[in-house]
Amino acid sequence: MIFVAAGTQDGRELAARLLQAGYPVTASVVSSYGEKLLQAYPGMVINDEPLDEDALVRYMELHEVHVFVDASHPYAANVSQNAMQACRRLAVPYIRYERQSVPFLYDKVYCVDSYEAAAKKAAEFGRNVFLTTGSRNVRAFTESAYLQGHTITARILPVDKVVAECTKLGLTPKNIVALQGPFSKELNRELYRQYAADVIVTKNSGEIGGTDTKLEAAKELGLPVVMIDRPRIAYDVMASTFDEVMAFVAQQAKK
Repeated sequence: MIFVAAGTQDGRELAARLLQAGYPVTASVVSSYGEKLLQAYPGMVINDEPLDEDALVRYMELHEVHVFVDASHPYAANVSQNAMQACRRLAVPYIRYERQSVPFLYDKVYCVDSYEAAAKKAAEFGRNVFLTTGSRNVRAFTESAYLQGHTITARILPVDKVVAECTKLGLTPKNIVALQGPFSKELNRELYRQYAADVIVTKNSGEIGGTDTKLEAAKELGLPVVMIDRPRIAYDVMASTFDEVMAFVAQQAKK
């Protein structure tokens, strides 16, 4: 069995490619939305239960996992750390698929290393803060002492639970943009204008995460961008293409 941490679009595509190559695959997701998308691939085993290190060990032992493919989100540091530790305990080969980041040639991009630092930096540029970081870390902005009195607009997935969580954090409907990407440069630009954004806060999630079009739109409008850096992790084995992952899995299958 090949276990794929597949909570992203490219993770799902990679799991599907492994399945189509004839490997038995378990794809692990953390949302009902991700689970529904994976149901399009007959024969794929889907795990939707959160798995910490110990739970991963038990799961891999029970299902005889022979290779672990970590295609989790670039910012899901805990997932990767738990996966590597579990694989070391069981001597299961591990490979990280890391999507490439987006290079940026724009002098108004300000890099920070945490959500808290992003909130502090964003406060320097005006009262209207437009978040494109997803819903999981909205609290770091709504509860930041630096952003009290600011207007925070969050672009999130149009999922009831996610919208409800943002509402609990104090965001009003007019400051919740519930849309499913990908977003073109033109749509990003119009949203920034519509919400009178003074600053954009984002992560370098790669082109598949829409970082390129977010930056292009901000640059056209001359808006500052606060960029939260990816966590720095020393992966045991890392690949940047699907072909590299497929080659690694094929090599392990021969052993």
